Amino acid sequence: MNTGSLSPLARFATLGPVGFLPVAPGTVASVIAVIAVFILHRLGLFWSVGPATLAVCLLGYRASQLYMAETGKGDDDDPQEIVIDEVAGMMIALWPLSLGLTLAGADPTVFPWPGVVFAFVMFRALDILKPPPISWAEKAPGAKGVMFDDLLAGVLTALAATLAAGIAHGWF
Repeated sequence: MNTGSLSPLARFATLGPVGFLPVAPGTVASVIAVIAVFILHRLGLFWSVGPATLAVCLLGYRASQLYMAETGKGDDDDPQEIVIDEVAGMMIALWPLSLGLTLAGADPTVFPWPGVVFAFVMFRALDILKPPPISWAEKAPGAKGVMFDDLLAGVLTALAATLAAGIAHGWF
């Protein structure tokens, strides 16, 4: 597809060429999200990560709407080239790590890899396998379905990460 004819915001839905990669575009987008959260956390702890995530969610929803309108994708489609939903969901999945480190007063350069790996693997598994209720969320029409299943996968991953951290750190 010629993405040059798309509006800049519609191109944001695919992260430019990332959504058109022949192999694992969603995984690549998730890696980009991890890098973005790492940088945002270093710059301003969770107080940067949280608002940036919300902005990606809102812009991602609108970008998905535009992309679908500009390409003629219907409300029943979930265009695989739209990967901003993976970015938003992965960012949410990393909230417990960023917020926990921020509240603990940890050095901003600390971003423990076990937490990142857990969140990444869990999020990708939920996004690929789509167990209920994620599969139910995906059935919403249009950009709602595109975004909501990944946002829900991110929330469920965040809850699992919080539980795992609690167990690992002896909180319960």
